[in-house]
Order: sequence, then structure tokens, then C-alpha cells
Amino acid sequence: MINTLSVRAYSRQKVGHAHPFYQLVLPLHGVINISVGDFNGSVGPSECVIVKPHQIHHFTAEENARFLVADLDTLPTTLSDSEVSVFSISQPMAKLLPFIACQLETKVSAQIEQTMITTFLAVLDEQQLGLTMTPRMGKVVHFIHEHLHDSLSIPVLAEVACLSATQFKKQFRAQLNTTPARYILALRMEKSKALLINTDLSMLDIAQAVGYQDVSAFSRRFSHYFGLPPSKITR
Repeated sequence: MINTLSVRAYSRQKVGHAHPFYQLVLPLHGVINISVGDFNGSVGPSECVIVKPHQIHHFTAEENARFLVADLDTLPTTLSDSEVSVFSISQPMAKLLPFIACQLETKVSAQIEQTMITTFLAVLDEQQLGLTMTPRMGKVVHFIHEHLHDSLSIPVLAEVACLSATQFKKQFRAQLNTTPARYILALRMEKSKALLINTDLSMLDIAQAVGYQDVSAFSRRFSHYFGLPPSKITR
């Protein structure tokens, strides 16, 4: 069985090979220039490359770039059945990668490494495909995740994207298959539900953590979204 995680560096010299297992390459910093399947281009942080078994791929990278590489026996069917070679990773995966890299570069621990693989696979199983974002839109999505407690207006997000409001809304919908408002609402509601279940924060603190200064307004929105009030959510 091959299920391993490792931190690797590549060279500027073009290399090509294939292997009998799945491989995911996730840049930690720097970019990899890779040709695999129908894809031929650069892949950087917040993205992932899928290399399927026996698929010949060629790649180069700067020497100071680092990548988390996962060699796996299987992939979730959403990934293994897809023709997509490169996709944008989820925010939980983006947060998980630095910890994995730090642990791998600090100390050898079979128990922790097995736990990391299990966690990595669980997060990977929830990965959504079809969200191949430009770096500009990836920057906006990262900003949204980091500022859910703030007022996230279209003008603010358009400025982050360096686009007009009209261009921003059009490109956001084209790349994420939803509107900015719906995307933000879903993130806020899921985060508030997680905080209700997994923390002892007060209702006011939770409301403020997801951008609501008024508990009543938060409660109404939560009730409409989930079909029951936040007071009914229990661990």
C-alpha cells in the first residue's frame, strides 16, 4: 500500500516520468511548471496537480520552491473520475498543508504521520472540483475567508480583485458558479454552525465572528438558512 506525504523540491532541469500510483503535487511556495494530461502550464500555492497512474508528466521548478507531494493508492471518485488535472484547493486544505509540512520537516513520527494522512484524505474527500480560479479570484476568496467578520461589500471585494464591480461579479460567478453574496452567506452559516457545536462562544461572539453585529439579525438569517434557530443547535 502506498499512502505517503513528503515535502520535495524540484530542479530547473526538465524531468519526465510516470509511476504506478496516484500523485498529488501541492505547492507550498513557489511554482511548478508541469505538463500532464491536457494541462501545460504553471501551478502555484492554493492549487493542486493530479497525476494519474502510468501518466507521463514533465516538470521543472525553481530550486527554492517547495511542494507537498501525496503518493496514494486511490483517490475520491470525484477526483479519480475527473478529467481535470489542476484544481483550486479548499480553504481547510490550504490551512492543513503548512502544518503537515512543518511536522514532516521537524520530527519523524509514524503515529502522527498516519494521522496526518488520514486527515489529509478526509479533507481531500470533501474537495470540490470545477473551481479553477485565476490568481486574482483566488486572492478574493482567501480575503473572504479571512474577513468573514467584516462587511464584505462588492466594492471592497472588487478592489481586492483590481476589477470594476461589474467585472468582478461576472468573473466571480463564472469561476465559482455562484454569486458573491450566496458564497459569503454559505461560508458564514457553516462557520457559525461549527462554532455553535464546537465552541463555548456566546451567541453574540458567534454572530460577530461571521459578520453580524445584531444577534437577532443573525438568528433570523441562521433560522432561514438551516430551518431551525441557532439555539436548537447542540453538540
